[in-house]
Amino acid sequence: MSRKGGFFKGHPGFVFILGGVLGVLVMVYTNKVLHDTGTDEYCQSCHVHPHAVDSWKLSSHYNNKSGVKVHCIDCHLPPKGDWQYFKTKSCTGLHDLWAYWTKDSADFNWDRKKELDYAVNIVYNESCKECHVNLFPKGLSSDGGTAHLYYEENETKLDLQCISCHLSVGHYDPNYKHAKTAITTQLSNNGPKFTEPARVEKFENFTEQVPGTPIAFDMVAVPGGTFKMGSPASEKFRHEDEGPVREVTVSPFFMGKIEVTWDEYLAFRLQTESEGRIAPSVIFERNRLAMDAESVDAISGPTPPFGSPDQGWGAGARPAITMTHYSAEIYCLWLSKITGKKYRLPTEAEWEYAARGGTETPYFFEGSPKKFSSQGWLRKFFDPDTAVINSYAVYALNSDMRTQEPKRVKENPFGLKNMLGNVMEYCADWYAEDAYAKSGASVTNPKGPETGEEHVVRGGNYTNDAADIRAAARSHTYSVDWLKTDPQQPKSIWWFSDIKGIGFRVVCEPDDAIIQK
Repeated sequence: MSRKGGFFKGHPGFVFILGGVLGVLVMVYTNKVLHDTGTDEYCQSCHVHPHAVDSWKLSSHYNNKSGVKVHCIDCHLPPKGDWQYFKTKSCTGLHDLWAYWTKDSADFNWDRKKELDYAVNIVYNESCKECHVNLFPKGLSSDGGTAHLYYEENETKLDLQCISCHLSVGHYDPNYKHAKTAITTQLSNNGPKFTEPARVEKFENFTEQVPGTPIAFDMVAVPGGTFKMGSPASEKFRHEDEGPVREVTVSPFFMGKIEVTWDEYLAFRLQTESEGRIAPSVIFERNRLAMDAESVDAISGPTPPFGSPDQGWGAGARPAITMTHYSAEIYCLWLSKITGKKYRLPTEAEWEYAARGGTETPYFFEGSPKKFSSQGWLRKFFDPDTAVINSYAVYALNSDMRTQEPKRVKENPFGLKNMLGNVMEYCADWYAEDAYAKSGASVTNPKGPETGEEHVVRGGNYTNDAADIRAAARSHTYSVDWLKTDPQQPKSIWWFSDIKGIGFRVVCEPDDAIIQK
């Protein structure tokens, strides 16, 4: 007599019990693994950031009045209890282990990992809100209430996250501040003050002297000429708005040897600062009228910024950053009034002509974008060539993720520094993607479209790849994005809250009589 089905067919209850036992064991073991791999000590065994633990213990997530201790996984993983938590923990853990086994932590750019655009990828906003359920607790300041109301109204529309304004709550950074603050007014140069501006009698380099201040800066005489503006279709990494290539003629002009420094900008602020009691619209109209006024006193300057414009990197000879296009224009107005000359922002054509320095190649120095760029799958196996470009531009691979003083780089053929890197620079022109196509194949002193919504910015900044700091590369302001975390109503007309790598340099128009000498 045969017996089909074996032992388990005759004992279904045993199968059920065995399955239950195995299920319980899997759950217990899984929970143990999740627990053991979720402790702060376990995280720190792989994450060897030299200051991560110390900065965490100094932060408000560890060192606070309530005694609550926020753990690594509370911020760096989604809320517990769903599939997304398990999936993220597994993928993140495998990635971290692979990095720990195959990479040298000495090669990591730790400063880069403290930036907001990096942090938003490793901090989960839902986890923030899991703990901070009440955004309007007792004792919250009026400024805090305004900021949190702004967050609630714009979280989805502007893609705001809690760390957009609270970046240092998990890892304390003494240089980080997201609140209205008084900018430093300490000049690095405390020498005697100039009583009169520089006299310019010939079209040659000169050093401007700012009356009433100890500030002086070099201006370079850029000869007029004709050049090919834009990039050919064959240029690696080019964008459509860089063409078609056109023949452009520019008249002679003076240009700042370096970007406007904090010393120069703070001198302007000291003489014109306002405390924000005047409505921005009134300030704007007053400064518009001041264009024709005789007195520098008619010019109203920047109100206190929101945050720390110098980012704690230092002032002095570093380029002034985070000011708006309007703020840069008013600086030029003030400089014109106080020196008696015609200072302004460069046109886009003047900027590219000056950046090229008489060359027609992607950079004013030898080398190709493909050779210098970190983009492309081959860069996983071969490092880009940095020997030449490091001498002329401050960009992603040599900046330490912050602006640098001009002494770090060499001059271009016209004698100008940092034309292709360090900070992006404002131009006077409104931006249009098809500006070149509409202007014709040959133009003289073009000034761009008559109207627009955003202004042209040129040159790369300290975060950019070599592909983005080519002489022909164009970009523009992003006014909404760059004011995303400014909760003030109305928003500042002087300072951007969400862009660090933006600054400007000045142009001075020479008198006709000087050019003819």
